[in-house]
This record gives sequence, structure tokens and C-alpha cells, in this order.
Amino acid sequence: MLGKQQFYKSLARAISLAVTIAFALALVLTTESALAQTFKVLHTFTGELDGANPSAGLTMDRAGNLYGTAARGGATGYGTVFKLAYKGSSWVLTPLYSFPAGSDGASPYASVIFGPNGSLYGTTGHGGGIGGCGADGCGTVFNLRPSATVCKTALCFWTETVLHRFSGGSDGGSPYSAVVFDQAGNLYGTTSAGGSNNSGTVYKLAPSGGSWIETVLHNFTGGSDGSYPDAGLIFDNAGNLYGTTYSGGSGAFGTVFQLTPSGPGWTENILHNFQSEGEGGCCPSAGLILDSSGNLYGAASAGGSRVGGTVFELTPSSGNWTFTVLYSLQGNGTGPVRDLVMDKSGNLYGAAYTDGAHLSGSVFKLTPSHGSWTYTDLHDFTGGSDGGIPQSNLVFDASGNLYGTTVYGGSPSCGAGGGCGVVFEITL
Repeated sequence: MLGKQQFYKSLARAISLAVTIAFALALVLTTESALAQTFKVLHTFTGELDGANPSAGLTMDRAGNLYGTAARGGATGYGTVFKLAYKGSSWVLTPLYSFPAGSDGASPYASVIFGPNGSLYGTTGHGGGIGGCGADGCGTVFNLRPSATVCKTALCFWTETVLHRFSGGSDGGSPYSAVVFDQAGNLYGTTSAGGSNNSGTVYKLAPSGGSWIETVLHNFTGGSDGSYPDAGLIFDNAGNLYGTTYSGGSGAFGTVFQLTPSGPGWTENILHNFQSEGEGGCCPSAGLILDSSGNLYGAASAGGSRVGGTVFELTPSSGNWTFTVLYSLQGNGTGPVRDLVMDKSGNLYGAAYTDGAHLSGSVFKLTPSHGSWTYTDLHDFTGGSDGGIPQSNLVFDASGNLYGTTVYGGSPSCGAGGGCGVVFEITL
């Protein structure tokens, strides 16, 4: 198995090749797939105030507005938080915040969420101005609120408050995942680096007297308990936390873990160890979702019997968990690296990173049928104007339409020839 840094270097080369191939294909393709008429680009990023290279998916409010992050672009090139609202007959993007790096953070790689107070919460993978993770710092957790004063101009940035600046030491560093609230208003998340063993952490932020106090709930050792959690966390109804690690575990290919409150601390239980790059897949960068019966669903980013990653289920039974591969994805690249989503009928949806007909990613649906799962290809990205390389979760609106982002593609004049990404809609 490749080390994590080697994997990302290889992945970067694969992405560069895929984008080059995709643009060549886009010049000669004259027909579209049968489902292409359901696909629509809502916004093409320019790399200016709207941002560039959205590396996460979207969040929707009750009014149907979309919120997201772009890892680059903005006023100084360090990323943005944006809102997309449907006005008239089109979608209009409004930048809500532009990160200047330094103490307030830089490069938001994860999606934002709404907190109990209705404002936005998120993380930046860099910035903060503390620690040895680079010139800008080891990342932050932040809150964004609309300005308290009436906005009288077309562009009105929201107000940012940094809740925590990571040092890269015992408190963790490089948070690449979104945060989640518990019922008491505390925040939880993961860092992919730092901690006592420099293998990542699970942390809690508790509000206290106008500030937020961090507690590290688990320090990954890099051994049997896992290492490098890239994904965020979810709660079950009993207050247990669940997540994945990219590597580590007994097979060194990643884990699915549970953290259970135990007295003043938390106890980690390993629910599954990925053993190889074979049938079960390996290296989960995506997080988990939970159905109403308490079953967990997730995706392995690589491996499987058809080498495009896997979609899996973990079913609880008498204190144990049974791991089942629901589907092995076809591909020569990388499968889903963000969470799946399930509709009311129990169908699963995901975005594959560099799989698909053009090696620029795809969006797919898995439908349960008589004990197996049927795969439907909803869209294959070309890397051209429709976007490419979806490092995105997917979100439904009230009508059952899907929304997501791509890191690259869009306008070829943006970025280094690969485009700055798009926001897309798929009408089912």
C-alpha cells in the first residue's frame, strides 16, 4: 500500500492526466448520455471573489438556498464561503466571506453547517497563525454570522469569529472535515494530523464564557486504532460517535471506529479493519451515514474487486458489526472521497472522484433489489464545461433533486488550464 503522502502525489498526477484527457475528449464528443439532459451547471467558478476549487459539498437551508466553500480564490486567494440563491430564473452566487489567511484561517476544505443559532460553522485546513504546519498555521474552526448592521451595498461579507486555532501539537492540526453539534451545543470534529502521535485526533469544542474550550477525545496512535481521519463524525441516538480513518488498523488500510462516552472520557471500538486493496476496498476518506435501523453506510476510496472503490454497509448484531460490500465500483482512479446520501426509499447516491467514463469523476445511484444493489450512472464528468473531479458529498432539495460541486472543470481560462470547478444540479 502507498503511504498517504505518496498516495496523494500519485493522485495529483492521475488528476492532471485525467483533466488533460477530459479536455481532449470534450472537443470531440458530439453526443451525450441518455441522462445528460438532467444535468445542469448552476455556477462556474472564476477564481475571483466567488472562489475557486470547491473541495467539499453543499448545505441547504429551509428556503432552498445552497451554501458552500471554495478552497482557493476570493480576495486574496485563500478561499471563500458562498451562498447560491435562486432568483428569477437563475442561480446567483454571493460571496459571504473571503479568507485572508493569517490568524483567521485559510483553505476551507470542508462544507459548512448550520448551528443551533442559525449561523454557519466550519473549518479551514490551514491558517490560524499557530504551529508548524506551514507559514499560515495548522487550521481553524470558525463561525460566520450576517453583519449586525444593515447592508447598503451589493457585496456584504459576513462576520467571522475563530473558535479555535490548531497548533499541530497535542490539540491536533489540519482539520479537513466538517464539524457536528451535539444536543447540548458542543462541536465535534477530527484533525487529520497532530495529536500526541501525529496521527490525528477527535476533538470537542465546548462554549464557555464567550469562548470555546477544546478537549481531545481520542489521539490516534497510527497502529491498531487507526490513523489520519479525513472524514467528519456522526452521532447515533445514544450519543455515540462514528467515523473512519484513512489508514492504520490491523490491516493498515484504514478503519471504521466508534467512540462511546465512558465516565469522564471516551472509549474507542474498532468496528471494521480494512485488510487489503482487494474486495473490501481500502483507504476510506469518506465518512458514514446512519439509517433508521442503526445500520452504517460508507465508501472506500480505492480497491475493491473492480479497483474503483467500494460502497459498504455495517450492520449491528448482539454487540458485533457485520461488514458487507454492497457494490464494487468500476474504475482506474479513485471512488467516493465524501459521504454518501440516502433518499427516503433507501437508495444510495455518491460522487466518485476520478472514476467514470472520462476519468474525471461521476455521480451514481445504488438501488436495493432482491438482496443486491443495482448501479445507475447519473452523470460522467468530462472535465470540460460540466466540471471534473467531484470531491463532494451530495444534497437533496425538497423535490428530490441532487446538488454538488467539482474541484476542477468549468471555464478552461480559470486556474492552470483545468478550470476552477462548478456547482451542479441533477434532476431525477
